[in-house]
Amino acid sequence: MKKHISIVVLLVLPLLFNGCGIYNFSGASTGTAESFQVNFFQNYADQSPGSTIEPQLDRDFTNALQDLIANLTSLSLTSNAGDLVYEGEIVEYRVSPMSASADQTAAQNRLTMSVNVRFYNTTKEDSDFERRFSFFFDFPGTQLLENVKGEAHEVIFERITQDIFNASLADW
Repeated sequence: MKKHISIVVLLVLPLLFNGCGIYNFSGASTGTAESFQVNFFQNYADQSPGSTIEPQLDRDFTNALQDLIANLTSLSLTSNAGDLVYEGEIVEYRVSPMSASADQTAAQNRLTMSVNVRFYNTTKEDSDFERRFSFFFDFPGTQLLENVKGEAHEVIFERITQDIFNASLADW
């Protein structure tokens, strides 16, 4: 009896794993694409009134987008001629007061970052787009941006890169 159960398990198990191959937890629909390319996102935030340039922001954001796509898909990262191409620029990086205290100082500040993205899918051209993605991080007015920058970038990058991923590959 045990032998028959073992044979059935050995026959059914590969079918189960093979059947799971077309599904993934990210909901990514990569079609026939095998590779992706994320071009360097230049930081042009200083061209937007009120925005500032943050050193290494462009490199960190580009890496965050590459990491997210690599972790959520089976696509391979390439430096040129990718089936999926992401490019764009950082167009806003600003801190603005959100509320004032009784002594006319900022009680809360908001760091906002916006990225303009162009996405090209060489295997399915009707999915190409150009869009602006933006998110923010609120922090107490008593703190300096330098003190919360690491957490702020993590939160903002996570949200913007996830939004870019969903717009380009999520098939919900």
